[in-house]
Amino acid sequence: MIDLLGPDRLLDGLDAAAGAVIVVDVQRSFADPAHLGGYGLDTEASAALVAAIDRMGVLVDGARALGLPIVWVELASDPAAPWGSSNWLHGGDPLVMSDEEPCIVGTPGADWYGVHPAVGDIRVRKSRYSGFLGTELDGLLRAAGVSWVAVAGLTTECCVASTANDAMQLGYPVLLPTDAAAAYEVRLHENAVEQLALSVAKPTTVDALLAAVASQRVAVVGA
Repeated sequence: MIDLLGPDRLLDGLDAAAGAVIVVDVQRSFADPAHLGGYGLDTEASAALVAAIDRMGVLVDGARALGLPIVWVELASDPAAPWGSSNWLHGGDPLVMSDEEPCIVGTPGADWYGVHPAVGDIRVRKSRYSGFLGTELDGLLRAAGVSWVAVAGLTTECCVASTANDAMQLGYPVLLPTDAAAAYEVRLHENAVEQLALSVAKPTTVDALLAAVASQRVAVVGA
């Protein structure tokens, strides 16, 4: 059982105003029940997914109200450049992208689902698990003065974990609002949170994260 950190001391050593929220892969291929038949979600996992998307909305709205940048990382699968190793791992032809591939550019599966970018938000397209690998994400964050990140989205054990791990190794302290992430098995989500808490991210909740940012910013204004 992982202890989720509350707002007290959650941002110790960090500047609340220098954070950003990264939302990973909340797209139809990964979030819309109409696209998830092949993943075999049970009732508990389905409910957890719906709840997590709702909490992502609360996180995005709250962070935006507090002045934090929102970064949307989206998978953009390109049939002209198939990810051979991934296709092979999942039983496909390493040289050909199947029509079943998630988030193919220009298809409904690539659309956002439940939460959506707003004008002025940062958007980054990726072709691998991590939002940092082969993208401009690191440069965009540094240009925006971001020094720590909160990573949310889908799925906890895959693209959320990969993005959080790379963020940490690039020097960004990482917070993981665990109620704003989900996997297709509750067990996988819980295991991923436990592993990330060991060496990558501080696990918390959406409410605790927003409260910590708000509290520090009020303290600075009142100083």
